[in-house]
Amino acid sequence: MAAYKRKLVAAGLSWAASLMNRSACQTRRRLAVLPTIIRKNWMTLSVTGALCAVPFTQKPEFLSHKDLVRRASSLVTDSANTYLSQTTLALLDSLTGYTKAINNLVTLHKQYVASISKLTPAEEDAVWQVILLQRQEVIERQKDCKRFESCWMTAINLSELAAEAAFNAGADQASVTAQSSLQVAQSQVEHVRQLSIEAEKALKDSKAEDSERLQKVLSTAMKEDEDIPDAYLRED
Repeated sequence: MAAYKRKLVAAGLSWAASLMNRSACQTRRRLAVLPTIIRKNWMTLSVTGALCAVPFTQKPEFLSHKDLVRRASSLVTDSANTYLSQTTLALLDSLTGYTKAINNLVTLHKQYVASISKLTPAEEDAVWQVILLQRQEVIERQKDCKRFESCWMTAINLSELAAEAAFNAGADQASVTAQSSLQVAQSQVEHVRQLSIEAEKALKDSKAEDSERLQKVLSTAMKEDEDIPDAYLRED
């Protein structure tokens, strides 16, 4: 029985691969710009961040408290920009993966609907295994996006505070640089996020999540979870 299921999944994977090859070109054209955006974003944030660090070329005893506070605020903006650049890259990458996963799911479902009359029951079962696996990838990618977006929002808040602190301390260049990094990060994330929103709309329009078979699968899975005794769900 296990060997039979493996054969079904293998058949479904083969079917899905042929479908994905036909739609891959369009998806790649739309998303090919994203790695470039990420690299540009990394370079921009890194360069602007590096400008914030002001070395202590004089001994502290020859500096006033005002000078020390100004230089310390510059170092704070440097650290904030570094954190912002890393979280921005993580969020951009996760949003890109999420968008691709949704597009793949939409393509699989559309081709499944178009080919359903030509599939045998066994082939249909195998294809549905592939669709469910792709749907699970979408869910996992979405979790990654939420996790990194939380980190990114923290980085945005830190950078705003650092820019304000630098401005109040008289470190004008550090403040301007921090604000510039903020604008770059927000602009790039907004661009990639818009693509993910468009992909989500395409998924909704495809009715893939509303299909009768998917609802049956989800209902069965929920019942199986409810049947698990509480003793097995408790953590020791």
